[in-house]
Amino acid sequence: MTADNTDRLTRLEILVTEQEKTIEELSGQVTEQWKVIEGMRRKLDALTDRFLVLEEQTAPDIPVTKPPHY
Repeated sequence: MTADNTDRLTRLEILVTEQEKTIEELSGQVTEQWKVIEGMRRKLDALTDRFLVLEEQTAPDIPVTKPPHY
């Protein structure tokens, strides 16, 4: 193996190591973001449920009737 090939191989190994580190960091960030998204989804579901309950409690009891022109 020539010195040029050895240098090239070393550069490739360094590049692969740096890419592996980047992939691990990105994977960790995606995992954390997914946890945040899931928490927000649960809060949105709870708020939606509360809103629907409040809407039912405050909605007037107006009977559904046909307009006079029918």
